[in-house]
Amino acid sequence: MTAMSHGRLYQSRVKNAFDKKVHPCKFSEGDLVLKKISQAQKDHQGKWASNYEGPFVVKKAFLGGALLLAGMDDEEFPLPVNFDIVKRYYA
Repeated sequence: MTAMSHGRLYQSRVKNAFDKKVHPCKFSEGDLVLKKISQAQKDHQGKWASNYEGPFVVKKAFLGGALLLAGMDDEEFPLPVNFDIVKRYYA
């Protein structure tokens, strides 16, 4: 019984230590972002190929973490992307 309570305490301490370092990424409309290129696409440049494409403009940010992106020429993409595959672009 005491081993289970010690295990729970240990796991809560580890979770709290990890959560201190996590900073949620929040995007708003008009932010510039770079989108990660899928590794499924084979490129002749090999390891020298860039990992990100863009910049893109965030047209709409949803609560669940989905983003509607548009190109710099206001050409909107039909499908939303997850915020995990984008990173902020500082111009």
